[in-house]
Amino acid sequence: MRLSITLALTVTVAALTACGDKAGVTGPSAEQIAAATPARAFGIWNPGPNECSKAIHDRFATVGPDGKKYPTWHPPTDPVSGCSFGHEHGRDPRGSKMHNTIGDLAFGYANEMLDVGSTGITRHEDHVGHKVEWENDVPMRVDGAAGSLFDVRCDVLMKLHQGTHSADAFTNNLHELNYHIRCSDRTELHLTLLTAIGKAGHFTSTCGGEIQAGTATPANSPNGGGQRIIPEWSCVERRVLVPAGQQSDYGVLHESWQTSTGIRTSDGKTLASFDPYFQVFRPSRFFNSAIPNKTGRPIDICYIVTADGRRARGGECERSTNNWTQLGLGFDDPNSRFNGVRRQVDVNSNRIENGGGPTAWYTDPLGRNGRTTPFQGSIKQYIASVNNNYGVSVSGPTMGQHRNYGGTGTRAPN
Repeated sequence: MRLSITLALTVTVAALTACGDKAGVTGPSAEQIAAATPARAFGIWNPGPNECSKAIHDRFATVGPDGKKYPTWHPPTDPVSGCSFGHEHGRDPRGSKMHNTIGDLAFGYANEMLDVGSTGITRHEDHVGHKVEWENDVPMRVDGAAGSLFDVRCDVLMKLHQGTHSADAFTNNLHELNYHIRCSDRTELHLTLLTAIGKAGHFTSTCGGEIQAGTATPANSPNGGGQRIIPEWSCVERRVLVPAGQQSDYGVLHESWQTSTGIRTSDGKTLASFDPYFQVFRPSRFFNSAIPNKTGRPIDICYIVTADGRRARGGECERSTNNWTQLGLGFDDPNSRFNGVRRQVDVNSNRIENGGGPTAWYTDPLGRNGRTTPFQGSIKQYIASVNNNYGVSVSGPTMGQHRNYGGTGTRAPN
């Protein structure tokens, strides 16, 4: 009998000093963080009115594998002053069993390595889009009769840059991913890379069909597997603006970024592959090719009444506007429920083909050109020395579907 479990994991945090070292890590000191040279991702967030100062925000930092200073996870509200940051980064990774191994996540490290390396691609992402999700002791699903014979459990921690407030993801398919998984069957992966989700310049409408949104950015961005499913105006208009007596279908305001990622050697062999889906409910944008920046705002739909009397009814519009008594809310108003604070991650399948191989691999920031020695712009990845293709499908469940990561003052852009 054969059982199939696949997991791909790459280590991105400087605190993991030796590939395969499972001992607890000690994070950088405040003095080391202060002395480190800032990476491009550090210090790019600026506060809105009545929010925490930039100085308070920038205290949440770590040192990456390259010795530079990077932003890292912080709560939506500063625990000391009580001020709001206006955005959130998902679940506190310090509760994950992985944190003792990998340390604090360095947001933007893969993007920095893209600048340093020789791929010829440049990709910088905003601060607020970094979203963390994790779960400890996750029971994996084993298909078929083997499911009654095997109990495979995993600790899982992921971070995807998934901005859902701007036009960026309409045309940009490269997004930073931290992927960590460790299972009872010896499957283990610690990976950091920019994953290409679908085709650059294109996405899939929530109502189906491919949308050509514009010019690929970066222009030389590679096509990837999976797809970015994003709402667009014609779909939103049909489902949200409804006649009297009907309820608006706000479920159309939902994004599903379906990844299909592989870690490959310099000769093209796939060492690990994995395909989690990252889903966002009620984002603060949709695509509309008829307006100058192509970025429509769901809160604006709440105030539209068509010539034949169709309009948004019930649900998030009613709650955001206090039954339409609050007029003219902006997309970035904290009262708007269209802020992307509710998300979930479908773990799905993971595969490793590295039996007897080294656990330390160095790849470019796209997860390609893997070799056993570092090179300019390479990222150190950890892939367990196993083959976990046992002949039966094993996949992970959904994480985070019942959590709301917003705090007082959390708003778009988020």
